Amino acid sequence: MASKGYESAWSKSIPIRQQLKIMKRLMGYTRPYKRQFIGAIVAAALLAGMNVLLPFILQQFMDRYLANQSATVQILLLFAALYAFGTLVKAVFQFFQTFLFNMGAERGLEDARRQLFAKLHTLGMRYFDQTPAGSIVSRVTNDTMTFSDFWNVILAVIVGLFSVISSFAIMFAANPKIALMVAAFLPILLIVVWYYSTYSSKVYRHMREKLSELNTQLNESIEGIGIIQQFRQENRISQEFEATNEEYLDSRKAMIRVNSLLLSSVINLLYSFALIAVLWAFGLISMHSYVEAGLIYAFTTYTANFFNPMVNMMDNLSFLQDGVVAGSRIFRILDSQEYAPAQHPDAHALIQQGKIEFRHVSFAYDGKHDILHDISFVANPGETVALVGHTGSGKSSIINVMMRFYEFGEGQILIDDVDIRDYPMPELRKKLGLVLQDSFMFYGDISSNIRLFNDSITDEQVKQAAEFVQADRFIDKLPGTYHAKVIEGGTEFSSGERQLISFARTVVTDPKILVLDEATANIDTETESVIQEGLRRIRQGRTTIAIAHRLSTIQDANLILVLNAGRIVERGTHDELLAKRGRYYEMYHLQIGDHAE
Repeated sequence: MASKGYESAWSKSIPIRQQLKIMKRLMGYTRPYKRQFIGAIVAAALLAGMNVLLPFILQQFMDRYLANQSATVQILLLFAALYAFGTLVKAVFQFFQTFLFNMGAERGLEDARRQLFAKLHTLGMRYFDQTPAGSIVSRVTNDTMTFSDFWNVILAVIVGLFSVISSFAIMFAANPKIALMVAAFLPILLIVVWYYSTYSSKVYRHMREKLSELNTQLNESIEGIGIIQQFRQENRISQEFEATNEEYLDSRKAMIRVNSLLLSSVINLLYSFALIAVLWAFGLISMHSYVEAGLIYAFTTYTANFFNPMVNMMDNLSFLQDGVVAGSRIFRILDSQEYAPAQHPDAHALIQQGKIEFRHVSFAYDGKHDILHDISFVANPGETVALVGHTGSGKSSIINVMMRFYEFGEGQILIDDVDIRDYPMPELRKKLGLVLQDSFMFYGDISSNIRLFNDSITDEQVKQAAEFVQADRFIDKLPGTYHAKVIEGGTEFSSGERQLISFARTVVTDPKILVLDEATANIDTETESVIQEGLRRIRQGRTTIAIAHRLSTIQDANLILVLNAGRIVERGTHDELLAKRGRYYEMYHLQIGDHAE
């Protein structure tokens, strides 16, 4: 559930000036497809012309022929044909208006979603630490979908303007006073629009946030379904979901109330008053002069054409506000400055040896409170440096800054005596192989999960990598072997099997530096004994930085760093640290259950 402070930030309405800025940015996505939009606007103008012409045809027929009973069969057929032809042409214009505009809107929507997705992959890990996954999913899917509706509102406004202007022009030409009487209702309408825009943005903002919370809770409950069932948390999760769902329903009710009160009902009321005013005015005129029936028909039709587009525009104002609110949420991502650490613009160095050096490195996740303090060590080419320590000691933080997931503060990180920022990011990703504690598998098959959809890696290389880490022992038993199906997350495989796939995934790229983040923590003893020989083979000729959960796995490390509260408190080999009888000594004997020595 969101905190009260978090909700209050979304409970405020968006100022009109800010709404206009958001609309301007949203309209920017239409520029690449201006031909479609211009074509739709031209079709809308022609459609407005036909809406004026068709009542004019009937007016002429009524006043010239029906009024004096001079209509012949030929006249009837002529006017019927003209009206039918005009109706057909109107339908064609309406088709092109809708088709061209919607095609342009859909392509603009596709560009917006693509840009948003690309932006997410440039953001640093800190952004994802602070933003729930469900909220991000909601913005990429639900919020972007409102863009298409937003642009349709723009079309409705354009069509409405053409219709209003053309209808008023023809009414003014027929009778200026009555036309101005109809136009007098416009200021009332503008006041209603202004009030609706101000108030409804608050309602839609709250509604969008509650929908985002629903997605977040749904995502969390699906990912944690095992823990939820194991600890019998179903009732609590259901109650929390129900509470948020109820708040979302309340926000929807508020939206329905404001839309019902201020949209089409207001326009219909104004239209009724305008129609009464028109008929009353013509009634007064008819008391002392002749009024043609066709003119009254045409005038009432133009009055309807004057207000009907406004009904459509007002009904679509809800989509407009929805689009503005969704746009504000999406632009918060696009405007985020929480970028992934950047390399130097002219970075071109290549990793040759794999030497790693930390020089007095300090780091804070929030930029204020240091997690790492003055970290310094050297891992020479081919050596293994192990990081040990209790939870929260800073082991993973060292890995995070070395992998450039986060930007470190003070100090310097060198690879082959070159600042890590002088290497292009693709070079770092290629030469640094990372194996995490929790291995994630993608939907596909075993082969694609090892090569990670890199077509330059051959099937033979995939098999060699699997054999190298001895993953072939269980892969060969699967139906389809390397083409065995993998569902999202690889839940049908044991944690040990997933980790073996992860090892193979790293080996197949032949990295110069190997980074193991407690890679054997979730593996059973039997599986661990199988892959230990593979790990030793992987480490040969590679510099290895390993976070160790089981100290027995890093006894042969060239250097062991013992961390506590973000500082290196001990360093040395396994035997040297045992001889010191310090923190490492205590940790080691605590694990083997021997306190006698």
